[in-house]
Amino acid sequence: MNQAQAIFFAFQIWCSIGAIIAFIFLTIGIDRIDEDAQGAYVFRILLVPAILLIWPLVLWRWFILETKQDAWPNRHAPPRHAHYWIAIIFAIAIPGVIILGLSIRQTWPVDFEPQKLSLLQEQNQ
Repeated sequence: MNQAQAIFFAFQIWCSIGAIIAFIFLTIGIDRIDEDAQGAYVFRILLVPAILLIWPLVLWRWFILETKQDAWPNRHAPPRHAHYWIAIIFAIAIPGVIILGLSIRQTWPVDFEPQKLSLLQEQNQ
């Protein structure tokens, strides 16, 4: 089995598990954690591709909501607190990367000669 086959096999397993999770979650779980989704059966079909790919997050979120561990008022407090510092870091890092990229010069090899591609193609035939 080469690498491409191994990756494809792993993707098939991932999506198979995702399909099982999607079926269980969309038939049983979504009604238990979201009362607005009750009776919205056409909407559930739209969720299938996303659940196939991010099924571990769906399971984790389903567990958190099912066990009532979700602290709704504090839900967005940690990310909002971090936004200030991340904005400052980005404001410094982005111009720094641009200036660094413009200041570094690349040199060509001394013995490099440009060649026309059409001549190379004729020589290979």
